[in-house]
Amino acid sequence: MEISIVIPVYNEEQALPKLYNSLKKVLESLQKKYEIILVDDGSTDRTWEVLSVLRAKDDSLKIIRFTRNFGQTAAIAAGFYHAQGEVIIAMDADLQNDPVDIPYFLSKIEEGYDLVSGWRKNRKDSLKRKFPSWIANWLIGKITGVKIHDYGCSLKAYRSWVAKNLHLYGEMHRFIPALAAWSGAKITEIPVRHHPRQFGKTKYGLSRTFKVILDLITVKFLLSYATKPLHFFGLPGLCSLVTGLAICLYLSFLKIFFHAQLAQRPLLLLGVLLLFIGVQFISLGLLAEMNMRIYHETQKKPIYVIREIR
Repeated sequence: MEISIVIPVYNEEQALPKLYNSLKKVLESLQKKYEIILVDDGSTDRTWEVLSVLRAKDDSLKIIRFTRNFGQTAAIAAGFYHAQGEVIIAMDADLQNDPVDIPYFLSKIEEGYDLVSGWRKNRKDSLKRKFPSWIANWLIGKITGVKIHDYGCSLKAYRSWVAKNLHLYGEMHRFIPALAAWSGAKITEIPVRHHPRQFGKTKYGLSRTFKVILDLITVKFLLSYATKPLHFFGLPGLCSLVTGLAICLYLSFLKIFFHAQLAQRPLLLLGVLLLFIGVQFISLGLLAEMNMRIYHETQKKPIYVIREIR
């Protein structure tokens, strides 16, 4: 299989026939062996019935149905797992992404890139949706160090090894370029077409901005400290321990040589508190290191990603 198209679907019964027709037209023109994987993320309308009809007349379709709505990240992860193509392209089902852009992604992959991300340069959404997205893109780029214009664009192309080594959960799909960069993937970005929504209503709102911030904290920790948690907990712990020790030594000096009364001094309480905090943070880091080692040994989870073996 040369190309796998992965499309999460949630309540898109009206959009699916049009998406299927435009997608088939583009893929047939490429003259490559392909498959289309549509993941029904617990739709409550006639989405599954529409997918079943399409599958009955086209063997290139693979349809997957979730038991309930698990979210876009889970749908993408399931699609990646079942994809067999050397290149995997993910896109939305709401017709805002345009299949006509697929050849441009493939040409970038052929240039040697491992992940090609779409940039909705002329985005056809309301300011209420675009403004939080601008802030999120800037913030994610600043914190992760992977600076692209549009983390939220679902239209992306991946070499198979990149997609297969992404361990997605929660709502991590929007951070895929940052996660792929950690794996050593070569990333680029290209402008893509973006159309106004034709059917239904958006599944995103302002409330997701707060989830992005929380997920960003998780991603930053995973990218920087997942295999070395002691570095995360140890630095503030060590600073607290040293400061508390310095305060206690200073107060001990006053008590021994100047017979100072320390019982009523808040500085004594601060010093003792900092000592306890320092010990707790360092202990927490050591426990995390032990847990990480046990996890890697029992699960045989590698701490590296292999591009290919010849």
